[in-house]
Amino acid sequence: MSDYRLNASVREEAGKGSSRRLRRLEGLVPAVIYGGDTAPQSIQLAHKDLSRALEEEAFYSSVITLSVDGKEQPVILKALQRHPAKPVLLHADFQRATAGTVLKVHVPLHFLNEAKCKGVKLQGGVVHHDAVEVEVTCSPKDLPEFIEVDLIDAELDTVIHLSDVKAPKGVTFVALSHGSDLPLVSIHKAKGASAESDSTEEGQSDDDK
Repeated sequence: MSDYRLNASVREEAGKGSSRRLRRLEGLVPAVIYGGDTAPQSIQLAHKDLSRALEEEAFYSSVITLSVDGKEQPVILKALQRHPAKPVLLHADFQRATAGTVLKVHVPLHFLNEAKCKGVKLQGGVVHHDAVEVEVTCSPKDLPEFIEVDLIDAELDTVIHLSDVKAPKGVTFVALSHGSDLPLVSIHKAKGASAESDSTEEGQSDDDK
């Protein structure tokens, strides 16, 4: 598990005007911490620090140590608002991740051995990703940075569903708990491959004549 730490301070002023001033004049991002038995808390943190952390995939599915005016608390990033046209973070939501909390988080999928699997290497197939992340529930201590899906044995026309993936200890796949078995990845012939193959075979038959 990656160790992410961010510093923040309590935000005294609220409202859109205050938030705009924070972003424009002070290089800060307004945010809120909520969850648990404690009331929501408005905070602010450096735009450059949060932006840098967001460059790492694992940050989105890790427990973060957030120090608010020197008082540390574990949180996860729950929501993020970005400017639609500029590389500017507008607001962040953090959920407390104290012991006993049940988290619901989207965790990225890591697909292993795509180029080495039989369906691609020997049968000329192409891998198609139907999902890049999966929603899970777990305690903070069991939160995985990613879920691995190994394709080494996958053949042509294979479809791997969520039920085919073993969940890490303490982790539940939300979709399966709701009776939905989602397709994650499949291997099929590339578009146009069948037509090209048929054309080649016809050409060979004519030559043989």
